[in-house]
Amino acid sequence: LHLVESGGGLVQPGGSLRLSCDAAKFSMDLFIIGWFRQAPGKEREEVSCISASGGGTTYADSVKGRFTIRREHARDTVYLQMNNLKPEDAGVYYCAARNGPFYNSVDSCKPADYDNWGQGTQVFVSS
Repeated sequence: LHLVESGGGLVQPGGSLRLSCDAAKFSMDLFIIGWFRQAPGKEREEVSCISASGGGTTYADSVKGRFTIRREHARDTVYLQMNNLKPEDAGVYYCAARNGPFYNSVDSCKPADYDNWGQGTQVFVSS
């Protein structure tokens, strides 16, 4: 499974971006997919995860109410819609996959429990 992120860029505070995570070579249909981010000098942290079915989601407290994760099985893509962006949201955003035990829920959204990391897409939030 090879994941590819896209959609990053520069946005002003309060702006929006939509990140995409696409699967190359093999389908990610049966995997939990997570979005994570890493700011300079900081550890990689969880942002949001979605179950294989798409029916179960988790969000970090810092992004609840602003970010939305969803997946489109027909496109084999997972999206992260980011609204009302803040400077502290800046960093490299990665998607990764987890072969979890449940189809309809996320059992873990910890970076250490994920594999098949993409190369990342950079998000800048600045005026």
